[in-house]
Amino acid sequence: MSLWEYANPVKFIRTTDKVLPWIWALAGVSLSVGLIWGFFFTPNDFRQGSTVKIIYIHVPSALMAINAWLMMLVASLVWIVRRHHVSALAARAAAPVGAVMTVIALATGAFWGQPMWGTWWAWDPRLTSFLILFLFYLGYMALWEAIENDDTAADLTSILCLVGSVFAILSRYAVNFWNQGLHQGATLSLDKEENISDVFWFPLLVCIAGFVLLFIALVFLRTQTEIRARRTRALMAREGQA
Repeated sequence: MSLWEYANPVKFIRTTDKVLPWIWALAGVSLSVGLIWGFFFTPNDFRQGSTVKIIYIHVPSALMAINAWLMMLVASLVWIVRRHHVSALAARAAAPVGAVMTVIALATGAFWGQPMWGTWWAWDPRLTSFLILFLFYLGYMALWEAIENDDTAADLTSILCLVGSVFAILSRYAVNFWNQGLHQGATLSLDKEENISDVFWFPLLVCIAGFVLLFIALVFLRTQTEIRARRTRALMAREGQA
């Protein structure tokens, strides 16, 4: 069985219909366990107090904001190379989800930063690159809506996605590229010594898993909707020509 078989819209819908209930359930359990564990069963930080618990929403949403765009990049490359419509529609479906994740990351970052930095916003490298990434999300969605021909829209948005990927990478590694700025370094690292304390780390991992599963479920659901909407437009066009 080839992975490309799922580029068939009918097979994609049938397969995702089977797995979606399980993904929704796992996402709900992971988010419930992670957030309840993090907010109610972890101590306050000795420096940040209870505000440290924003981490359970801020970090997962920030990770998904970046990775959503990278997922769109992969789907766009598949469209450019293989011309599979499901991949283009999956990229389109992921954009609003990624945009919402970016807004959540920016908002929770502001609420976290105000008591820590004394300001709601600073033109910090990571914050600025995140804001630009959000503008790319808006531009991507606007471009899809502005072009009537789906294939032309997929081509142009794929190019935009390639350009926007630079800012997705900058959002992830801005702290490493520039020493200046208020934002801290990585909260999670392959180097165990750089990770936060285990008491915060384990519930955070559960929250991240929940956000990942939620993203997958939303993208599957929205991709199904995009496929059906494309079919509807095609049928209406045929009836108009008849």
